Amino acid sequence: MPATDTSHATISIGAATSLVANEVLRAAERAAVASGTRLEALAGLIARSDRVFVTGAGRSGLALQMTAMRLMHLGLQVHVVGETTAPAIRENDLLLTASGSGTTESIVRTAAKAASVGARVGAITTAATSPLADIADVCVVVPAVQKLDRSAVESDQYAGSLFEQVVVILGDGLFHWLWRRQGPSADELWLRHANLE
Repeated sequence: MPATDTSHATISIGAATSLVANEVLRAAERAAVASGTRLEALAGLIARSDRVFVTGAGRSGLALQMTAMRLMHLGLQVHVVGETTAPAIRENDLLLTASGSGTTESIVRTAAKAASVGARVGAITTAATSPLADIADVCVVVPAVQKLDRSAVESDQYAGSLFEQVVVILGDGLFHWLWRRQGPSADELWLRHANLE
């Protein structure tokens, strides 16, 4: 019978949930403090762009799709890269990316292509010095571990979970900031969501 790791077996579900919530709160607050002006600059890019495209691999991509939906509620033209209905990116568009390492080949390649046609690039990453950060017009750095870091210094969670969770929080923070500045009511936003249901 194979041996099993019981080092974390005694933690309760309540303690596990509290650990995750506390890690996310600390990391999101640190990111907001460290990258406050960059977050405002990213919000400005979102507001000024003709269209917003989002891309990320795996769970980071799913996190950005949540942001895409919220930006659609603001009335922005938003597309997920790779969807069959997504048009070609062009000048005055924004590509919003998320990559913990900043080295994910498909994300870096997409960012480089977007920049080559005059689109702006926003990046959320843990790596301030990375190929993605080098391409980005605005780079927001999240104090979280990358997938292969098992040191448990920044997070006890598995495989980059903290980064992906903070991407969701930052996306909702960007949405909330833009929403409060634009001024539509929650009822007006809901009409954009409920139209096809």
